[in-house]
Amino acid sequence: MNVGDRVRLLTGTEEGIITRLLDSELVEVAIDNDFTIPVLLRELVPVAAEEGQAFRRPVTEPARPATGSKKNKPMGGQPKNQPAPAKTQPAGPSAAMPAAPPRPATPPPPAAKGLYLALVHQAPELLAVHVVNNTDNEALFTYGEERQGQYRALGAGQLKAKAASSALGHLHLKDFEQWPAVVLQLLAFKQGSPHAYDLLTKRQSFKASTFYTSRRPAPVLGKEAYLFQLDEKPAPALNPEALAQAEQKLEAAAQPVPALDKSQATKLQQALGGDKPAPPVPAAIAPAPPKPAAALVAPPHELDLHIEALRPEGAEGLSNTAMLRLQLDAFEDALSRALATNMHEIIFIHGAGNGTLRKEIHRQLSRNKDIKFFEDAQKEKFGYGATLVRLK
Repeated sequence: MNVGDRVRLLTGTEEGIITRLLDSELVEVAIDNDFTIPVLLRELVPVAAEEGQAFRRPVTEPARPATGSKKNKPMGGQPKNQPAPAKTQPAGPSAAMPAAPPRPATPPPPAAKGLYLALVHQAPELLAVHVVNNTDNEALFTYGEERQGQYRALGAGQLKAKAASSALGHLHLKDFEQWPAVVLQLLAFKQGSPHAYDLLTKRQSFKASTFYTSRRPAPVLGKEAYLFQLDEKPAPALNPEALAQAEQKLEAAAQPVPALDKSQATKLQQALGGDKPAPPVPAAIAPAPPKPAAALVAPPHELDLHIEALRPEGAEGLSNTAMLRLQLDAFEDALSRALATNMHEIIFIHGAGNGTLRKEIHRQLSRNKDIKFFEDAQKEKFGYGATLVRLK
């Protein structure tokens, strides 16, 4: 089974769409386009398209009661005091369905040539993410997501000219405010072309003010999609002459210095010494005395590693990774100074939080041979938000 396949649970009647492969035996399934659940592959069965055509009625067709056998049908035609069923109109939407939003008088112009990110409705609340190559070149691409400053690579592939990728991921409209930014890298290529192209990197975030106005027919896919062009500024073609000049400079810098022949060596020796008087030797200047090293200051007995204590302006402008690095640098500096000044113990106040900083501190302490032991410090005072370290 692959991402985008419609499946049914073996233990129930629920159906959904596979939105993510979690591991070799576990997948994420969107049920009723509303919520996702992890399901084992052995508990799923694929739903074929032919099954839907054979057993399901179109959405626009009104529901009909089961006919049953002839003996269950009412005798004498239509029962009294019951209105006759409305005749189905040959064209136009059903009266029971909500009216579709009015379309603009003039359809949007077709998309120009280029590379696009297309979000296509796979279900009313579920969008599939595709990369569309509407150019005459092939394109290599990587696909990933950026969430809170953390990047995660999710896929890569190659697209032929006038082709689209399979579904690279799925996004739920109900989670629009929490959508990650999509990061794509694309490299154009054409067999026999005289041009080489630079790598194109695009980070696409989504805002409600522009997202819903981007809906139009997607090229290649032939479907309505939320369409975002990735190459508004196409990647420039690399100049072969500039590449050759740069290569020549690198080769010249790497060439060894040619050896001197015998006559050149003799002339150089005569110029350096020979019969010429030796040049006067300048008087030696006494070196300046080295500056005394700054006195090593012991850290406080209780060191607060909260961002507010380490940085007066707080966490403004820092990502989670940068904050963790700042806290670990302060911890490592204080620990080294405590060992250098022969302190017996020190307490690091790291807070409870999600436990990331505490785990990293404990990991480093467990590898340090100069640590006698460490433990949670004064639970009645700090809870689980501080670690006491005894030094050898």
